[in-house]
Amino acid sequence: MKFLVVKNLKHDQHFKPILTGLLLFILFYIPSDFYVKAHSLGVTQNTLQSTLFGNDEEYLDPMQTSVFLENWHVEIFFMMMILLTLSAVFIRLSNHIKFDSYITHLTMICAFSSLLSLAGCFFLYPKLSFIYLGTFYLWHIGALYMVVTSLKRLYVN
Repeated sequence: MKFLVVKNLKHDQHFKPILTGLLLFILFYIPSDFYVKAHSLGVTQNTLQSTLFGNDEEYLDPMQTSVFLENWHVEIFFMMMILLTLSAVFIRLSNHIKFDSYITHLTMICAFSSLLSLAGCFFLYPKLSFIYLGTFYLWHIGALYMVVTSLKRLYVN
């Protein structure tokens, strides 16, 4: 995490390409994460409910608890790595704009809420899937904004 030590990220010739690569990786990760969720868990109310709880009309069995917990555990890890790294870069490149702080906080809160609401939906109350879907979309949009803004600030400002 050398970007925490480098004084000016925009003018460091050696580290700028590394940050660019990291940001481009995250830029490709976020849509691919959405694509994977769309085909594995579901990104609409009906597909999510069918995946988690099964569907008698389509002969779909409900998701096993062990499979759910494994997916949830992996999701926690990837989300944590992506968002913490992205937030560190985004905050270092921000010009102390209050809006940047709000976006960072909102994105983190939505990501955490999506994890909690997904578990709550599976174990407690299936109607929490609305909260999961809303916060899932919001944290992806917030992260995309952070990546694009970071790339712009790295090269334009």
